[in-house]
Amino acid sequence: MKLIYPAIFTPYFDEGGYDVTVPDLPDCMASGDTLADAIEDAVDQASGVILSIMEKGGEVPPASEYSDVELEDPDDFVSLIVLDMGAYSDAHAMKSVRKNITIPAWLNAYGEAHHVNFSRVLQEALLSMTQKKHDRKNPDRPS
Repeated sequence: MKLIYPAIFTPYFDEGGYDVTVPDLPDCMASGDTLADAIEDAVDQASGVILSIMEKGGEVPPASEYSDVELEDPDDFVSLIVLDMGAYSDAHAMKSVRKNITIPAWLNAYGEAHHVNFSRVLQEALLSMTQKKHDRKNPDRPS
């Protein structure tokens, strides 16, 4: 599942780098010596915050609209960051829980014939459900 959040980039001119905050994730702060480094760190930090929330069974915060983000300094700018939670979770998740599921035999045969990773499918479906739940809570927000 991919999530998109607006991030505020604050340049520090004396050194050429950037501080980054994600308004929807108050615990997320990042920085970088270059814009590319700052974006990469922002994606990594935001993904870590979201993963931590999800591992604790919490609600994933919905993203603000890009146009609703207010800047405090005229040198600040907003950019969208994309979080690939499936890939980040695969690389960084601290714990896994084993679940037994029951599916029809024909569906199992199809999955095995097409080399389906059943765990991955279930994870992506559950992540998608969490996003849809937040979209229903914010019906004015375009999908």
